[in-house]
Amino acid sequence: MGVFLTQAKTPVAERLLSIYNDINTLMDRHQPDTVGVEKLFFGRNETNALSVGRAIGVIYLAIAQRGLPWAEYTPMQVKIAVTGYGGADKQQVQYMVTRLLGLQETPRPDDAADALAIALCHAHSFKLGSMGMRTQ
Repeated sequence: MGVFLTQAKTPVAERLLSIYNDINTLMDRHQPDTVGVEKLFFGRNETNALSVGRAIGVIYLAIAQRGLPWAEYTPMQVKIAVTGYGGADKQQVQYMVTRLLGLQETPRPDDAADALAIALCHAHSFKLGSMGMRTQ
């Protein structure tokens, strides 16, 4: 588990290229059969939505180039899959991720724990019939 970090002062195109290269390196190393992604919702923060949308775009590009099936999950779907309760808070999700995966400590940063929760949700959904799976 881990996160991809880029420097805020680096030009956007270079940051996106870094994310694209990192995701390809990760997929080369682990050879996934399928990919789960969080479906993000943004209220009023357009700047944040644009930045995250760009990053997700290069991730989807890497997925599509490999022809991998993928699915998106809302935060509520992830919470239900991991804790059994769609209104679970971040600490509850982190606790269950830690327990379900038999980890010694809570994954850090929070984004890493969120990614593991999405992976658990996807693993359960994929086993149950690949609901919502897409290929592009």
